[in-house]
Amino acid sequence: MTTETKRNWKPATALVHGGTTRSAFGETSEALYLTQGFVYDSAEAAEARFKGEEPGFIYSRYANPTVDMFEKRMCELEGAEDARATASGMAAVSAALLCSVKAGDHVVAARALFGSCRWVVEKLMPQYGVETTLVDGRNLAEWEQAIRPNTKLFFLESPTNPTLEVVDIAAVAKLANQAGARLVVDNVFATPLQQKPLELGAHVVVYSATKHIDGQGRCLGGIILSDKKWIDENLHDYFRHTGPSLSPFNAWTLLKGLETLPLRVKQQTETAARIAGHLACHPAIERVIYPGRNDHPQADIIARQMTGGSTLVCFDVKGGKQQAFSFLNALDIVKISNNLGDAKSLVTHPATTTHKNLAEDARLDLGILGGTVRLSVGLEDADDLIEDIDRALGKAA
Repeated sequence: MTTETKRNWKPATALVHGGTTRSAFGETSEALYLTQGFVYDSAEAAEARFKGEEPGFIYSRYANPTVDMFEKRMCELEGAEDARATASGMAAVSAALLCSVKAGDHVVAARALFGSCRWVVEKLMPQYGVETTLVDGRNLAEWEQAIRPNTKLFFLESPTNPTLEVVDIAAVAKLANQAGARLVVDNVFATPLQQKPLELGAHVVVYSATKHIDGQGRCLGGIILSDKKWIDENLHDYFRHTGPSLSPFNAWTLLKGLETLPLRVKQQTETAARIAGHLACHPAIERVIYPGRNDHPQADIIARQMTGGSTLVCFDVKGGKQQAFSFLNALDIVKISNNLGDAKSLVTHPATTTHKNLAEDARLDLGILGGTVRLSVGLEDADDLIEDIDRALGKAA
């Protein structure tokens, strides 16, 4: 088998060719190794492979050639030494957090997290004796004040879901290093093209590959990226024995998604910026939050740590939940769904879907109001999307 070797490729090239392993047939497209196990030439060869004395695959729960290609390609894009692909984004988050701590340890996490991520931090980890503290991720003093002698892990997402808050990753990473803790960053909303957490000092990066990386609503997937030492010492055994592994078929689908990721994210970001600008002047809209705008509360941090805006726009429809529902129901092109990063534009009402399990005061504290809407911009024509949004806002009014 032969493998493509990186030659200082830029992201667009690496996402087409990086990490590709070809069989003796010399196939153009990556091969799909849809198998759960592998055959050994002899009993001695099997023993040597299990002992780690001979390279090769053992079982697809541990590693698989197609999954390996996806992991290597993501490492090239992210600038990471190693990675493990998982069955979903939440499998990646859970593995990255749980394999890093033990009973008696303490975790500090930003309060602005996806609902399921907050559940892992607030509900699951304490059940196993791990103490947790939520802080306002934008406030460095809160991170510093939350540190205890047993603090082992920091966790944040930036930009946040759904209100697109931005956290100063480099500053939080510095505090984590001072505390002897590791910083895990969920980088889904920025995508690996518009923000590089490892370069900013983060220790571990996680993605829901279900979102932009697939980008076409086809499959679930996730990935954890870090240095090889941490993965070998912390994640490897957890991953091998608990089985959150990605299926080879989904890995193959995600490889195909990576080929078009730069093209999709570029157009989606350009369209999202245009929609955000349009909504900012619309009489039916109370508030617009978009990382590419100068009026974003953390615009100075965005200029330092991001190379682009976002494919998402957050805004508040005047009139609260009833008017927001009327707006969603009147949309034609834009579809109601809780996914994001898709080729199709998707709209979500976070208070009643992705963040419905948060107490009302917790939602309000995060800025998730009755009229708050999260728009994931797709690949449709920008004029058509703006016309659809204007028409729906007119009907809602």
